[in-house]
Order: sequence, then C-alpha cells, then structure tokens
Amino acid sequence: MIQYQKVAGDFDLTGQAAIVVGGAGGIGEATARMYAKKGAKVAIADMKDTVDEVAASIAEDYGVETLGVRCDVTDQRSVDAMVSDVVEAFGEINVLAAMPGYVHLDPAASIDISTVEKHINVNAVGVFRVCQAVANQMIAQGKGGKIVCVTSQADFIAINEHVGYTMSKAAVVGMIKVCALEWAEFGINVNGVAPTVVNTYMGEKAWQGEVKENMIRAIPAHRFAETDEIAAAVLFLSCAEANMITGEDLVVDGGFTIY
Repeated sequence: MIQYQKVAGDFDLTGQAAIVVGGAGGIGEATARMYAKKGAKVAIADMKDTVDEVAASIAEDYGVETLGVRCDVTDQRSVDAMVSDVVEAFGEINVLAAMPGYVHLDPAASIDISTVEKHINVNAVGVFRVCQAVANQMIAQGKGGKIVCVTSQADFIAINEHVGYTMSKAAVVGMIKVCALEWAEFGINVNGVAPTVVNTYMGEKAWQGEVKENMIRAIPAHRFAETDEIAAAVLFLSCAEANMITGEDLVVDGGFTIY
C-alpha cells in the first residue's frame, strides 16, 4: 500500500538515499543536484569516468553524502554490484532515477537491426534491470520508495528517423505501468517523465541545422527544454507530494504534443 502522507509542499528528501543512473551529466546530473539540494544522499551511477568527480562536486556544493559508482546497465553483475555498493554506503535505497540513454537516428527502412537492439538493451532492458534490482532492495527494506524513469515524447508520437529510440522508450512506458501495478502493494511508486528535446549532448546529436530550427518552431514554447526543467519534474515524482501518482508518464514538452 502507498501510504497517505500529509502534503507539506516542501519536496523534502532529507535523509533519503537516492541513486541517479546516468547521473554524471545532462538530465541525470541536474537531477542529482536537485536531490542533493533537497537533502538526499546521492549515488551517481554512470559509465563515464567522471562519476567520482561529479559526486565530489555535488558533495562540496550541497554538503550531502555522495557516492560515485561505475555502472553498465547492460551487465547484470555491474548493476547488482552498484546496488550493493550503494546499500553498503548509505544503508538503504529510497529513490531511484533511471535515465541511461542511447540514441542513433536512421530511417526505419535502413536502420541496422543491431542498432535497434542496442537501443532496446540500454534504454529498455537496461532500465528494467536497474528498476528490478532496486525495487527488490526496497521490498526487502519494507519502507516503499520512488522510482522515476526518463522516457521521451517519442514514446507516444512518431518522430522521423527515431524508430529504434521510439521502440525502446515505448517499451519503458509499458514497463512502468506493469511495475507500478505490481509494486504498489509494497509502497513503491513507479513513474516516468517524458521530455521534449533537451539541450544536452544527446539533444545536440539528434537535432542540428534546419531540422533543429523546424522542431523549435513546432514547439509552442519556441525552445528546447533545459536539464533543470526535466530534473524538477523528476524531483516532484520522487517526493511524498506525489504519493498518489503511479504508473504515469509526465510529459514535459513545451506544448509540442497538444496539436
């Protein structure tokens, strides 16, 4: 059961132990900083060599306990080791933000199947692998928890040359719904945040030149999102204020999908 808790409106995570998978840059680092600002202990899990550096920077900036952990979401042993390291360091896990990401754009008629499989392996199976491992830890703890996955507006609309990415993100939405249904009895909320294009390395990789200009014109807000705007939505779904929300995919797209 997901318990009722009087809504204070503070979005406070003091004393909570959080993992941000993909936290060494972009939306992930912005989320980790949001968590730290609200008092959480934060583990930065990422493939990047800079995990320790990012963790140290956040600890210095916000005065919270942090941990940097190298993690490959396509490797079960790596994920299990990461969860074990976080539990050893923090004692428990209360919040997971899962946002590992891979994108490579090709037309559906010519995209290599191995590229599609990589999208699925990282963005879908990899995300589930992390969610499953953390959820089992939360269930064992008996205190519930919050799981938030970063999905995409591409999980429910068609975007040119995004077939592999769209397949993977749509799979995550299905996963969110099933996990939210099954894990509610353990007090675990599972949700997604679906951004429009975000000003990150991946965003720049996918959107350049005339294609970028046309996309910006199509967004009523007339710009791409910034990382902290997406992190704010992730923060909301990670707090007690969102206890009555589960199995949802919160769209943060500047109005792009209202057409």
